[in-house]
Amino acid sequence: MAKAIETSRDIIGKNERNENSPSIEMALKIAKAFDVPVDYLLGEGIHAQYDKETVKLIEAIEDLDPNTKTVVFNVIDTYLLDALARKAYAHR
Repeated sequence: MAKAIETSRDIIGKNERNENSPSIEMALKIAKAFDVPVDYLLGEGIHAQYDKETVKLIEAIEDLDPNTKTVVFNVIDTYLLDALARKAYAHR
């Protein structure tokens, strides 16, 4: 990890033990090393509540052309409605 973000293992250890807080630049390097947004690392913002794979899927959907994005959302909506209906009938 230290090598990937160009810092010492001592600094990484201090960050992990909450003895030190990384600078904004260091937080960006850490986020890039783990391939996640900075807000995910901070536990704040829209991406913080999602796991890494979900974030990647959301970002991929955002990059789609409008027509394809509409199709993807329609498919997702169909599955979600089906799951909700199954859940509702299972509790009867």
